[in-house]
Amino acid sequence: MSDEIRNIFDRIAPIYDQLNDWLSLGQHRIWKEMTVKWSEAKAGDTCLDLCCGSGDLAFRLARRVGKSGQVYGVDFSSAQLEIAKERSQSQYQTPPITWIEADVLNLPFEDNKFDAATMGYGLRNVTDIQRSLKELHRVLKKGAKAAILDFHRPKNSTARSFQQWYLDHLVVPIAEQMGLKEEYAYISPSLDRFPSGDKQVDTAVAVGFATATHYPIANDMMGVLVVTKF
Repeated sequence: MSDEIRNIFDRIAPIYDQLNDWLSLGQHRIWKEMTVKWSEAKAGDTCLDLCCGSGDLAFRLARRVGKSGQVYGVDFSSAQLEIAKERSQSQYQTPPITWIEADVLNLPFEDNKFDAATMGYGLRNVTDIQRSLKELHRVLKKGAKAAILDFHRPKNSTARSFQQWYLDHLVVPIAEQMGLKEEYAYISPSLDRFPSGDKQVDTAVAVGFATATHYPIANDMMGVLVVTKF
């Protein structure tokens, strides 16, 4: 399954940012800014962005930590990382971001390294959510926070119906026009498998996080899981 997901993100890499803009009407920028704010990254921090894709959250972290800070962007899609590197060289040269191709289930970092972390639209796609959260817990310093942004199924039946209509009649058709129907058709089944916010909180606490809170946003069609390591 991990190879399949990696291949999907490699194939959609060239138009990933453009599609995000179209499909969210530009709102994804607001959600990502909220996520970085909840991570409490500050000037001089060493930060981690997991499943970094083309770099949006990593760039926001870099602006927060400033010249005295450091940011690592991790993704298992080489195509996404290449785009992130290109964007970084042309738009976000200071501070430099270290881009690393790696699996979030087996991070290449020592324990207690990072002051803050983010993850955007990645947790839903990992093959083992508990293990990925455990790895995140391991590499965070004591007192550090992480903020994890992702889609999920709303509890309200009307909102759920709207979300499915949106996926079926807007997301997939637009992707189909760009020759990527199969790549975006995976979103709906991935939402069906993804745990609710309450279950995400339970899993985070089970792997050792001292506090975990899930904040619903976008009419509960999305949420940010905020966790703290003590």
